[in-house]
Amino acid sequence: MAISLSKGQSIDLRKQAPGLTRVRMGLGWDPVKKGGFFKRLSGRENSPIDLDASCLLYDSARRLGDAVWYGQLQSRDGSVKHSGDNLTGDGDGDDETIFVDLTRLASSVAALVFTVNSFRGQTFDEVDNAVCRLVDDVSGREIARFDLRERGAHTGVVMAVLSRVGDTWSMKAVGKPANGRSARDMDSFASAEI
Repeated sequence: MAISLSKGQSIDLRKQAPGLTRVRMGLGWDPVKKGGFFKRLSGRENSPIDLDASCLLYDSARRLGDAVWYGQLQSRDGSVKHSGDNLTGDGDGDDETIFVDLTRLASSVAALVFTVNSFRGQTFDEVDNAVCRLVDDVSGREIARFDLRERGAHTGVVMAVLSRVGDTWSMKAVGKPANGRSARDMDSFASAEI
């Protein structure tokens, strides 16, 4: 059974998923449902929400070494891969997924920070049901999930951090609002959470 994390809560993945080698971070969201007769007539009932999931790779000095996002679908070493850009947030399940082969990550990578931001500048007042899920990519078992319930005028969120702890990893649910329209804009917010 997956652990439902609260904001700021961390888990030791060695205990939750011994022998973990490959994970995927699924990020999902929906547009806020806007009701009312006049909204339906105008055709603006549920506008698509184009959020972008990213994974920022940091060394132990909190220096950004690489970034995986819709503009760069895999890390330079191929250990982190992005599923591709979802422009609407429509449908059930994960809208964008980032796959990580923990065994192929360079030893210099100390933390992976997962962010989501709005390239079009849509705010989180327009987003509903934002969630990130850490899944064992070998077994398909969901290890942990973090539901983001906060809304606001921000255009990005630092969702979660995977940190290297010796020969294993820990996950921290962050949920920190940020402002940025691309993965690179999220760097200062993300590095502060390591």
